[in-house]
Amino acid sequence: MCKSVAKPFLKWAGGKSQLLDKLNGLYPDELINGKMDVYIEPFVGGGAVLFDVLQKFDIKKAVIIDLNKELINCYRCIKTDVSEMLKQLQALQEQFYALTFDEQSNFYLDVRKKYNAIRLNGHFDYEKAADFIFLNKTCFNGLYRVNSKGGFNVPFGKYKNPLICDKDNLILIHNLLQKVTICHGDYRQCEAYVKGKTFVYFDPPYRPITATQSFVGYSKNGFDDNNQKELAEFVRVLKALGAKVLLSNSDPKNSNPHDNFFDDLYNGFTIERINAKRMINCQADKRGDITEIIVRNY
Repeated sequence: MCKSVAKPFLKWAGGKSQLLDKLNGLYPDELINGKMDVYIEPFVGGGAVLFDVLQKFDIKKAVIIDLNKELINCYRCIKTDVSEMLKQLQALQEQFYALTFDEQSNFYLDVRKKYNAIRLNGHFDYEKAADFIFLNKTCFNGLYRVNSKGGFNVPFGKYKNPLICDKDNLILIHNLLQKVTICHGDYRQCEAYVKGKTFVYFDPPYRPITATQSFVGYSKNGFDDNNQKELAEFVRVLKALGAKVLLSNSDPKNSNPHDNFFDDLYNGFTIERINAKRMINCQADKRGDITEIIVRNY
């Protein structure tokens, strides 16, 4: 019998599920040999690499960080009381499946309105977390996009009976998260957790590879070239502390062979280009093979 494997509980733009085999070949030797003490993932997003590392390697502690407080609320709720999450998701799924297509569209809009009205005041809000997962599974293309006021504004996705309550997977994730410290905030928080042999994986919002492409709507603040430069400076701080760092980003050379933005920014690091597929694009013919960069200091 095949052992069940936890997978991301969300569809997430830029998720790394399709690249795990390639990333596995780039993990530091200490992680592979069971000698890594701490794994840290700022910009955790859908958590594909997190779940991969937790299931394959022996680490004492993991830390995840994200600026998206609604996303972090989901992780905290799943870790703390997965039964409550399952109860609420099952109720949403049953209500959704019982409706006609037109009714489903209206139900989606009602949930979206309710979701945007709920304000996170503490560590846990199970209703908001369940609505977050519901919207992710039923919205267009699995996008997470917010407007200037921080309101989720992705339209209905028109899927037929999407799996909203993935019970077995959420229980697996609940168990994995027991050794994970979950933090809401800026990626710089991770410096405090660099202890002993530490591996840090950065998967920040990608730099747009064309003048018209810009998908940085995970938070209302965006992530521009100055933010990319600040992140590179911080990566050097972690390198000086002795951490092993791996970072993913877009490859500007997909659209301009002379664009050396990341080659210059991470001069002195190992930079590799790997094949990937762009899956999130409103135009189907713009989805397909591209290269991404992988930066590491080992």
